[in-house]
Order: sequence, then C-alpha cells, then structure tokens
Amino acid sequence: MTAKHVLRNTLRGSALVELALVSPLLLVFLAGVLNYGFALRTAAAAAAAARAGAQYGSSGPTQANDTTGIRAAALNSEPSLAGATVTSAVSCQCPGGGAVNCSGTCVSGNMLMYVQVTVRANAATFFSYTGLPFAGTVRAQASMRAQ
Repeated sequence: MTAKHVLRNTLRGSALVELALVSPLLLVFLAGVLNYGFALRTAAAAAAAARAGAQYGSSGPTQANDTTGIRAAALNSEPSLAGATVTSAVSCQCPGGGAVNCSGTCVSGNMLMYVQVTVRANAATFFSYTGLPFAGTVRAQASMRAQ
C-alpha cells in the first residue's frame, strides 16, 4: 500500500468514529425538537378549543351558564384533543370595572357578563427524558364578554 491509501483509510476511520460519537447527541436533540413540536401542536389546539367554547358562551346569558354546551363546543372544534378537560366560569362587572355578583345590579349602567373557558390537555411525548421531567400538560384560556 502506498502512503496515499493508508491516509485515506485513516481519514475514513476517523470520520466513522466522529459519527459514532455525535449521532447519540443528534438523536437526543431530534427527540427534544419532536417533543416540543407535539407540545406546541397540542397548545395551539387547546387555545383554539378554548376560543370556540368562549365564543359559544359569549353568544348570550343563557349560553354563558351552559357548561355542557361550552364543553361540547370546545371539544367539537378540536377532535384531536381527546381526553381534554374543559372548565368554564362566569363573572360579572360593572362598567367601571368593579366586580359584582351576577344576580346583582350596577348603579352606573348595565352589568357586563364575561365567560372564561380553560382547556387542559396532555401532549404526546416522543421520547421520555430521565433527568428532565415533562408532564406534557398544556393549558389554554380564553375570555369573552357575553352579549
């Protein structure tokens, strides 16, 4: 063998060793990117579901108190959120911003009713890290004024 062939074989061997050392790090990085992508997709779906539930609840005072309808509107808008938890709450304020009981009245004008919808969902994980706990739970919240 000539010196040229020996040098070429040595370079090939060192490239293979470098690949063997770097590939586990690249795979862990790729798994982290995939986990982040799954969580981001679930968070966007949860935000859209919360918005849809709040939109249904804001269509009137009767719908604002219809927790079953709000939950159905939220979950039907995003079928990918199977097993998500949807909660809703109604709050009332006077035009000046002071909180008031929804069965009460406001001295300074009409009472404003607000619907707040919260959606909690679990994001799928591609890879589980031993040292880095990730619960995978995302939470989205939307609030709208009832008409």
